[in-house]
Amino acid sequence: MPESHTAVWRGKSSPLGATWDGEGVNFALFSERAEKVELCLFDAAGRRQTERIAMRWRTDQVWHCYLPEARPGLLYGYRVHGPYDPKQGLRFNPNKLLLDPYARQIDGGVHWNDTLFAYRSGGPREDLAMDRRDSAGAMPRCRVVATTFPWGEDRPPRISWRDTVIYEAHVKGLTARHPEIAQAERGTYAGLASDPILEHLKRLGVTAIELMPVQAFVDERRLADNGLRNYSGYNSIGYFAPDMRYSATGSIDEFKAMVKRLHAAGIEVILDVVYNHTAEGNHLGPTFSFRGIDNQAYYRLAPDDPRSYLDFTGCGNTLNMMHPRVLQLLMDSLRYWVMEMRVDGFRFDLASALARELYQVNRLSAFFGVIHQDPVISQVKLIAEPWDLGEGGYQVGNFPVGWSEWNGKYRDAVRAYWKGEGGLIGELGYRLTGSSDLYESSGRGPHASINFVTCHDGFTLADLTSYNDKHNEANLEENRDGESNNLSWNCGAEGPTEDSAICALRGRQRRNLIATLLLSQGTPMLLAGDEIGRTQRGNNNAYCQDNEISWFDWNVAPAEREFLDFVRNLIAIRKGHPAFRRVSFFRGRSPRAAEIQDIVWLTPRGQEMTEAEWTHDFARTLGMFMAGNALAEDDARGQPIVDDDFMLLLSSHHEAVPFTIPPLPEPSAWAVMVDTSFADHRAVDHRRYAAGDRFPLQARSLALLKRVAAPGAQVETKNSEGSEAAAATDAPVGARPAK
Repeated sequence: MPESHTAVWRGKSSPLGATWDGEGVNFALFSERAEKVELCLFDAAGRRQTERIAMRWRTDQVWHCYLPEARPGLLYGYRVHGPYDPKQGLRFNPNKLLLDPYARQIDGGVHWNDTLFAYRSGGPREDLAMDRRDSAGAMPRCRVVATTFPWGEDRPPRISWRDTVIYEAHVKGLTARHPEIAQAERGTYAGLASDPILEHLKRLGVTAIELMPVQAFVDERRLADNGLRNYSGYNSIGYFAPDMRYSATGSIDEFKAMVKRLHAAGIEVILDVVYNHTAEGNHLGPTFSFRGIDNQAYYRLAPDDPRSYLDFTGCGNTLNMMHPRVLQLLMDSLRYWVMEMRVDGFRFDLASALARELYQVNRLSAFFGVIHQDPVISQVKLIAEPWDLGEGGYQVGNFPVGWSEWNGKYRDAVRAYWKGEGGLIGELGYRLTGSSDLYESSGRGPHASINFVTCHDGFTLADLTSYNDKHNEANLEENRDGESNNLSWNCGAEGPTEDSAICALRGRQRRNLIATLLLSQGTPMLLAGDEIGRTQRGNNNAYCQDNEISWFDWNVAPAEREFLDFVRNLIAIRKGHPAFRRVSFFRGRSPRAAEIQDIVWLTPRGQEMTEAEWTHDFARTLGMFMAGNALAEDDARGQPIVDDDFMLLLSSHHEAVPFTIPPLPEPSAWAVMVDTSFADHRAVDHRRYAAGDRFPLQARSLALLKRVAAPGAQVETKNSEGSEAAAATDAPVGARPAK
């Protein structure tokens, strides 16, 4: 064992991690139950351990020292001594090199072998006997980093929730095959910040990119043994470190440069973060970091059997947010990403697991309390995946103020409705209008609903309309993995087909789904690639497919370019009209003028819906009138926001349904803005529909109509907010051609 020849000073217990102060590096590691902690230093290549320094000082359960000769770039790890007694939840093993939970950079990957496990394998009680082999040869290294970066004039875009359109993307998948990105930058942070990607995002009109996990993560052994990789990244091991497999330069500054360029383009960066579990798995899992540092502190252990872990995540373990140091880890990590890496928000994977106190999900848990009180984290976008796999874990609508949520009920209702299931118009009405049944009672507005039809977990939009069943054979789990109830419809053939009628129906269904998403109240989230027809060949759980199954194909066919243009125009309509971006829920009347209804629900006869008609099992057609002069909302200067009047007509019926134009709000004419029954969005219907006319709402289609002053008048806008996007919406999108 190499002895220390480096000067070692006492140092400080705070901040945790390895901190360069311009003269030397302070090291601080929390472990409540450790008996001894050693700091291991490595040569520049990371191959040879050069020194092993006993950290002799301990303050408030933090082991610390200061190396005055250390500099950024130094590679290090820890060895922690203490009892190995799994029956008591103690799993210390100094033979295992451990990653610093606060490491800002982690270099290299895990090289799977049996030395990574703290126990000797064999037999049903195999984890009870300690393994004495050294794991350093199989482990990554932590790297000391400097925090300086030329941010210059960078400023967070601070886009309001009402104006937000989220684009969920994967760093590598988005860029790995783009022909206009330099080969060395494909699949990297630099590639994501390249001109071709920025241009695509800006032309599409999205305002935020939500990145699938980029905090350092590990490929599971089963995947490595089968020649697969953890592509999705939901297997974290380093909560401060950007994963370096996405770095073209080997520096964390590349991530910062990406954020800076996205900000300059007016695009926010939201990170999908996985604080609910780690890559160390269950009691038979490897020892990378937390387990060997202080297993009892970092993980939720079974009270009656501390050898076992409470697993609310389906991944073998659950981080112990009831411990103050673990909660501190989470908060320190979040602040680091906001203040040092300058991201704009977070989406919390399986967020219900973070809120569990004892066994129940608690809205008033310490997790929520510290976030709401934090002056930094409380000011960024906070999004919950409001479920976990434990009992009572489905918590859609139950998160407190300050939080938005992935609305799984929106996804299910919209999918089922366009699939053709009956009796859903009541449920659909709630989802179209921002889900007041879920969010209003907690004091939140429509933006609390993150509306989505597809996401990284499940079918892409193209596959949702092309497959009835999942096809996950490439995952080598005999197609047992992934969700079986997808509410999908292949439109007549499973997978690729040359049948023109089926292809046309699939195109219409995609237009229906995306138009519904972008014209609903709430915050829309697009799955990256849906706008150009990305397919995963029916795989609805491509978490381990780091290949062309998951990567974008940027060789876009003409039909997909048309769909891309359709999506762009829908986003422009949304941006140009505050009627689709309300900050408060509909009331059925205008608070400023009681005689005006802000919303009216319509039957195909052009009459207002009765209570009984909401419950008809056969009902598949619905109209929604929105009064633009009854928004009852003000702009930043306190001026009333006024918009055009709109009618949104939807029919999932398999036959055309003539829809009678009602006499609302006064004698007027209606111009067609969107009609999903036509693939060519440039087709324009110059006719105007007056009260009593029957609009030909085609089978399985959606139409958006805007009121104009009088028959024959040009389409005009009353949007008081004004923008370039508003002007773009005056051109009808997807309208019926003139006869």
